[in-house]
Order: sequence, then structure tokens, then C-alpha cells
Amino acid sequence: MKRLLYILLSLALAAIAAIIVCNILVVRSAEGRMYDDVESIPYNKVGLVLGTSKYNRYGAINAFYVRRLNACVSLYRAGKIDHILISGDNSYKAYDEPTWMMQDLVAQGIPEEVIHLDYAGFRTLDSMVRAKEVFGLNSFTVISQKFHNERALYITQRKGIDAIAFNAEDVPVRSWQIRMIVREWLARVNAFLDILITRQPHFLGEQIPIE
Repeated sequence: MKRLLYILLSLALAAIAAIIVCNILVVRSAEGRMYDDVESIPYNKVGLVLGTSKYNRYGAINAFYVRRLNACVSLYRAGKIDHILISGDNSYKAYDEPTWMMQDLVAQGIPEEVIHLDYAGFRTLDSMVRAKEVFGLNSFTVISQKFHNERALYITQRKGIDAIAFNAEDVPVRSWQIRMIVREWLARVNAFLDILITRQPHFLGEQIPIE
């Protein structure tokens, strides 16, 4: 019994150590490449908005969604990006993150012709790699919340992509949202493993360069 407890404790400590190390790697990879101020961020031809559901679990508008779109609009209006690539999940017909985001950006006055849609951005890894391999981008500005941008920049650094990020306004995390923090910690471990085993996106397909 004592041996079993020792093994379980060792495994638990190893898991905690892995989470801490992966978090440190992700945070350090983003140092000096994230911006909160529209005026100070360098220009990039394309801003890559990372998709999320338009609605939360209670059917209300998702605050993360709204704030990512607001950040994108701010960059475009300030002349910091000329094109917008929306990369999100469209794994089934009734769920279409890229189209929802495009419609709401157009409603805010963004010209539809500067918006490009990536329907196969199922995971952050997919969005980053597809931006390079499918849309021909070697540099771009990632647009999402800070915690998400850190992970995205970790992936781009390991994939040889010259990316920076603009932090959309964050959403305060309440006690009942602790699961989101835990999920992000685990996502960072998964990102590390993705790079380690050189996991590829679900789909690549023909190139659609953004000119």
C-alpha cells in the first residue's frame, strides 16, 4: 500500500512539474512580442483573429468573442493591419466561428473584401500552421486574449513564423471559471507535446495566398 501511494505521489508531482515547466516555456516565448496598446504595435499586413464561440454556455454573447472583434477593429482602423484572417472551427454546418466573426466585423464597417476565412482552425496549432502553409504568411499579428496569445506565440516560435500578438481585453475570471484556468494550463502542456512530436493540423489542402 505504501509503495502504491509513493508511486501515485511521484506521478502527481511529475505532472505538476510538467505543467509548471510548460507554462514557463510558453510565457517566456511570448516576451517582447505581445502588445496591449494600438499605437505601439508594429504594422503587419495580416491580423489573424483566433476564433471562439459567439455564445457562452448560457446562450448569452461570449465576452471573449466580442473583445477579440473589438481588438481587430481597433487595429484595422488604426492602419496596423490591412487584411484580416479569421481562423476558427466550422466542424459542422450549424457551428461556424469564421462566418459569425466575419458578419459581425462587416457590421462594424470592416470591408468584406479584406476578410479571409479559415474554416479549419480547429486548434491553435492548426490556425498557426495553416496561416503559413495554406495562406502563405511568414509574419502576422495574432489577435486574442493574452493567455491565448502566449500559447499561439509559443507555437509560432517553434514553427519558424515571425509573429507578434495584440492582446484583446481580457474577461475577469470568477471563482466558478477556475476550470478555464486549469484548461489553459493543460492546453500548454498539450502545445508542448504537439511541438515535441511534430503534430500536424487536421487539414492543410491547396494554398490560398493572401496578396
